[in-house]
Amino acid sequence: MRQAGQAIGRGVAGVLALLLAACGPAPTPVSRMPVTLGDQAVTTLPIGNEPQPQPVDDLTSTQWPPAQVDRGRAQVSCERDDADDAPRTLQSLEFYPLFDAMTGCESTGLVRLHYSGRIDGGFTELMRRVSAMAERMDLPERLLDIDSPGGHVEEAIRAGDILAASKWTVRVQEQANCLSACVLVLAAADDRIARGNVGVHRLMRDRSNATSRAELNDELRNVNRMVRDYFERHGVALAVADLMMTVPNRRLRLLTADELDEYGLVGRNAAQDDLERIVIRRKCGEDFMRRRDAFQRQYEARCGIEDRPWEDVTRCGLELREAYGFPDAKCPDETPLADAERRLHLEDARVARLAQEAAAEAAAAEAEKLEGDAVAASTPPATTRTAR
Repeated sequence: MRQAGQAIGRGVAGVLALLLAACGPAPTPVSRMPVTLGDQAVTTLPIGNEPQPQPVDDLTSTQWPPAQVDRGRAQVSCERDDADDAPRTLQSLEFYPLFDAMTGCESTGLVRLHYSGRIDGGFTELMRRVSAMAERMDLPERLLDIDSPGGHVEEAIRAGDILAASKWTVRVQEQANCLSACVLVLAAADDRIARGNVGVHRLMRDRSNATSRAELNDELRNVNRMVRDYFERHGVALAVADLMMTVPNRRLRLLTADELDEYGLVGRNAAQDDLERIVIRRKCGEDFMRRRDAFQRQYEARCGIEDRPWEDVTRCGLELREAYGFPDAKCPDETPLADAERRLHLEDARVARLAQEAAAEAAAAEAEKLEGDAVAASTPPATTRTAR
């Protein structure tokens, strides 16, 4: 993690002075057609008003410097959806408060973070610390539900690289927005699910000194190059960077479902998929890859991975695996659905334990009732005297 942080710092060292902001009222998510913000122009925030979390280079100890979720709202849960688990609001990001908030996730193997607010230094620190804790607690499934109007591009790049190194899935749920700088966060995830609005517009430099288009272009050239490099390493079409230079700042271009797919902003991250294929082929061989690809095609076609509960999807996939020679004895960890299978076993064990506890409580209550009935039956009725 320390090396990743240093690499991120070196990659943006030349543009730290360019804090880009894209903040403004989010449109009501009723359409994916381009909308006009009208008089509610997207504006920048002045430098210096942002909380500056103390950077953490070493998260291997329990002595983490103080940090708070000062802007935005962050909640953590150990289930995929709110219906299955009540989220816990995060305030302190020190080691023990964060550990306490995520303790229940050890039984599910999953942490879900919901963040609503701007992309800034606080969000980057939130992602750094929750990612580090998830790694320490060996939580293989990591979900980020995000709702953001945008923010600082440099912080979005830092947070995105942290996401990429920590294998997160990012979801833009219905009624949520991921706009402007937030799109960079979405781009870096291993898997991306977008049911709400995803939109971009032209970047703005905070406190620009430009007096001509040529000067403004010079100021933004390095930023555009940085964004393009970022999209390239995360497998996103450079057309998105072009839109971030051409769509007027007072307008917001909402991307259609087809555009999100065409630009590589939904589904499996192509860059991550290529990397995993290279690593797996080197370790497990060409035959393993052929079987894995064939399984994946059938899994996606038959199991309804976007529309069914994850338990049903996982069981469907596990039933398919045997026909393709899985699990593989040589590469058990690379076997498709290996992590999901472990989590399913944990969930089944948890459900069985809860059922046993409920049965024990019911048996104890029944025994107590029978004992009470027996005592009542053995007690002679009270004698009633009639007054004379």
